[in-house]
Amino acid sequence: MASMRDIKRRKGSIQSTQQITKAMKLVSTVKLQKAKTKAEESKPYFDTMYQTVRSILSMSENISHPYLDGGAGSKKGVIVITSNRGLAGGYNSNITKLITKGDFSKEDLEIYAVGKKGRDTLERNGYHIAADYSEVMEEPSYHDAMHIGRRVLEAFEKGEIGEIYLAYTIFKNTVVHIPVLVKLLPVCTDDFAGEKYCRGSLSGSEAETPEEQQGPTAPMNFEMEEVDALDLLIPKYITSMIYGGLLEASASENGARMQAMDSATSNAEDIIEDLTLLYNRARQGSITQELTEIIAGAQAIS
Repeated sequence: MASMRDIKRRKGSIQSTQQITKAMKLVSTVKLQKAKTKAEESKPYFDTMYQTVRSILSMSENISHPYLDGGAGSKKGVIVITSNRGLAGGYNSNITKLITKGDFSKEDLEIYAVGKKGRDTLERNGYHIAADYSEVMEEPSYHDAMHIGRRVLEAFEKGEIGEIYLAYTIFKNTVVHIPVLVKLLPVCTDDFAGEKYCRGSLSGSEAETPEEQQGPTAPMNFEMEEVDALDLLIPKYITSMIYGGLLEASASENGARMQAMDSATSNAEDIIEDLTLLYNRARQGSITQELTEIIAGAQAIS
C-alpha cells in the first residue's frame, strides 16, 4: 500500500487538475453558445445558396462547364477543418480518419489544412500539406472562407487538382457531432439529389430528407450566359459551403471539448473519492499500528 504522503500528494495533484478541467468546461460552454448562435443566424443564407445552386443545376443538365465537367488535374484537394487545440475527445481524430481510413490514396491528395491538430496528424502520416490556414479557426470569418475558396479554385482551374472535398464536423447538438466528407467540385446534380450532402440542424432536430430538401421547382431562365452565371454563382457557393463548415466545426469543437472536460471532471471526482477512502484506510492502519506498539511496549515494561 502507498504511504499516506504519496496518497495525499496524488490527491492534491488530481484536485488541481480538476480545477483546470472545470475552468475549461466553463470557457467551452461560453464559446459554444457564441459559436452556436453565430452558426444558427447564418444557416438560412447557406441553405438558400445550397438550394439555389441545386435548383439551377437540376434545371440545366445540358450545360458544359469546367465546374461541372471536372478539372484537368488527377489529384484531389481536401479542405480539412479541425481545431488548433486538443482536449476535445475524439473530435479531431474523427475528421482525420475520414482521410486516413477512406478510399483515397495519400499520393493523390493535396491537403488544405484548417486547424493544427489535423495538419500535424496528416503530415505525420505522409500526406502533403498544400496550404495551412490554421489561424482561421481562432475566429472564422467569411473573408477567410473566401480566401480559402479562391485558393482551391485557382488550383482547380490550373489543373493542380481535379476534385475538391470538404471535411468538417456537423454540429447537431451538444452531444452529437457528425464528421462528414463533402464533394464540392466538380458539382454533380446527382450529389444534390442523393445523400452526398446533408446539413445537420443546429437546433437538434433531424436533418431534412432529400424529398424535403427538394423544395419548389420552376423553369430556369438565365438573363446572362449560362457559363457566366455559373462563373459567378459557383465560387459564392464554394465560399458559403466552406464558411458554413467553419462555423459548424467551431461549434462542434467547443461542444466536444465541453463534453470531454465534463467527463474529465467527473472522473477526477471519482478518483478523489477513491483516494480519500484509501488515505483514511492507511491512516487508520497507521494509528492501529502505533497503538499496538504502545501496548506491546507497556506490557514488556510491566
